[in-house]
Amino acid sequence: MRDLLQYVACCLAFFSAGFLIVATWTDCWMVNADDSLEVSTKCRGLWWECVTNAFDGIRTCDEYDSILAEHPLKLVVTRALMITANLLAALGFLSLLLGLHCVKFLPNEPLIKFRICFVAGILLVIAGVPGIVGSVWYAIDVYVERTSLVLHNIFLGIQYKFGWSCWLGMAGALGCLLAGAVLTCCLYLFKDLGPERSYAYSIRKAYSHAGVSMAKSYVPTRTETAKMYAVDTRV
Repeated sequence: MRDLLQYVACCLAFFSAGFLIVATWTDCWMVNADDSLEVSTKCRGLWWECVTNAFDGIRTCDEYDSILAEHPLKLVVTRALMITANLLAALGFLSLLLGLHCVKFLPNEPLIKFRICFVAGILLVIAGVPGIVGSVWYAIDVYVERTSLVLHNIFLGIQYKFGWSCWLGMAGALGCLLAGAVLTCCLYLFKDLGPERSYAYSIRKAYSHAGVSMAKSYVPTRTETAKMYAVDTRV
């Protein structure tokens, strides 16, 4: 059961870290809504903006200004949160690889490998927090901005909704939280069913067999005086 939980958490961590990285470095956090007057598909990401012509499919992208330039608050904060989530998720996944039972790293130290998996789970949980905060906050900000324009009857010709990159960031963050929960909570519940218990049991069993064999091999020898007393009692 322990090995199965480790493999499930490893798969979740792999895909979740990949989702976070792809979401951070793609350009579709915001996409023009269906009710816009644009004939092209316009996507905005954290680093650049791309426009795809609906007729010929030509795609052009423009990078934003320098990182040191002034940007909207939601863009700066989302960048910081997603980069932090990427680093922590990658570190947690690599740590989890070292803690897997099938990896030949510290094969005679199952307790240390269990602790490595536990630390990897904590890293993944921490990675999921900035990921979910950044992507959800970005989506809420886009929704609030669009709703406020509609409520005030302001129509700018183009309206945005959150795109697939934002959804991918949410999925990656939730996957990291789930993988971390499996490694920290579920794996801890089954800690007595892991290989370290059987390893300790085999050591105790070997010592017990050795003690029994030594006890059986020890036969006390009789001295000459004991033999004389034994003869006298038989007479």
